[in-house]
Amino acid sequence: MSDHKIKNKESLLSHGDAGAKAQVLELTERVLQRLDARKRLHEMMHREGSELVIGSRRHDLSRYRHVYAFSSGKAGNHMARAFEDLLGEYLTLGVTIIKLRDEEDVYRKTEVYVGGHPLPNEEGIRGCQRMIDIAEQMGPDDLLLLGLTGGCSALMGYPVEGTTLEDLQEATDVMLKAGMWVMDINDIRGHLSRMSRGRLGQHIHGAKILCFEIWDAVGLDDITDYTEPVPIMGTPVGYDTVTFQDIGAILRKYHIEDKLPRNVARYLLDYDPAQETPQTMTNDVDYYIVNTLPDSCQAALEAAEEMGIPAHVLTTYAEGESRDYGTFMASLAHEVVKNERPFRAPCFLFSAGETTTAIPDSSLIRGHGGPSQEMTAAFAVAAEGLKNVCLLSMDSEGTDGTTPVAGGLTDGTTGTAAAERGIDLRKALREHAAYEALEPLGDTVLTGNTGTNLCDFNVLYIGTQE
Repeated sequence: MSDHKIKNKESLLSHGDAGAKAQVLELTERVLQRLDARKRLHEMMHREGSELVIGSRRHDLSRYRHVYAFSSGKAGNHMARAFEDLLGEYLTLGVTIIKLRDEEDVYRKTEVYVGGHPLPNEEGIRGCQRMIDIAEQMGPDDLLLLGLTGGCSALMGYPVEGTTLEDLQEATDVMLKAGMWVMDINDIRGHLSRMSRGRLGQHIHGAKILCFEIWDAVGLDDITDYTEPVPIMGTPVGYDTVTFQDIGAILRKYHIEDKLPRNVARYLLDYDPAQETPQTMTNDVDYYIVNTLPDSCQAALEAAEEMGIPAHVLTTYAEGESRDYGTFMASLAHEVVKNERPFRAPCFLFSAGETTTAIPDSSLIRGHGGPSQEMTAAFAVAAEGLKNVCLLSMDSEGTDGTTPVAGGLTDGTTGTAAAERGIDLRKALREHAAYEALEPLGDTVLTGNTGTNLCDFNVLYIGTQE
């Protein structure tokens, strides 16, 4: 659990404003280490003999006929490894559906399926069916630990009857390019999956379920005691508060009814009430939150204090167009440098949330990228000439958009470096090719699986000016 999260630190420090970037990389490394799901689960619970202890609750593993562990999501690897650590010899079998498999992923009793994200795939479907087959064998003498992290709605995308994998992939692509709010996307995908919004739970009869989730949504309240269960929200074993009628309203809000595959539109709009997701609880579930989105900024404040650098949280509700956010961050840096307001250097400024990149016309796309890379590319344009200033933006789970990197790290020298190499950052932003612009400059951040998925994490550092 002590391996470095940022894999290309030396490369990132080999050029540009190395002093500023070193501060940001050190802080970000500390934040990611704090948020690792495997570490977090070990902090939340432990074993005493045959008893699994979570806060004030104890579960005697020896009294269960079978103990299973399912997990899915971008940090599903780390949850699966934690479950194996904690359950030990009491684990009967585990199944995990993940986005990327790491070299460190060594399992004893866990079957691994590499699903697709943001577009579901066939291997993910096989993993879903395996979970369903096991779930149907569970009874009152069994225990299930279920770990959920961001991305599981895609990775567990198992098309409902009457739709195909291609339908689900096309529908997801339509929603992403429409710039939809991620929770609206998840509500729709939840109704299109045989696993989501309580549908997996319909196959479980009587088993005790302990559910652990990293909640990666903007706006959820802070949790004061992570070892105490909270009311369950959604999940494959909970219940759904969203109906087909609500789904229709979402489709109309974004004007995508006519853009969806015919089978998907028919299923969602001409629905059979009998196909509605479960609207009440059908299982005995203790539901725990492992982390919420504001935790990344809280961890950053703690890390900054350790480093002795003043720090401030701008917001944990960051949304909107990524490139605009990057331009704003540059304008804020200019204000601090020029007028020493609203903060004085040196300082870190943190924000978290989920900014997006709207692509109304796919014909404009000439490359690859993601919201975090677009944010840092836009920052580089607007921050040209600033000294001892840099911005890191990353998707905290380790992959930004359609690329293999977590995000970008740019500073006041990036624009000049790009121009010297014939790279037009403004054109890259217009053509949604930020990856092709930043990667040759050595300004992309590589992490692989980080073990968490608290949406986007942004760090602006403004150092002392000479």
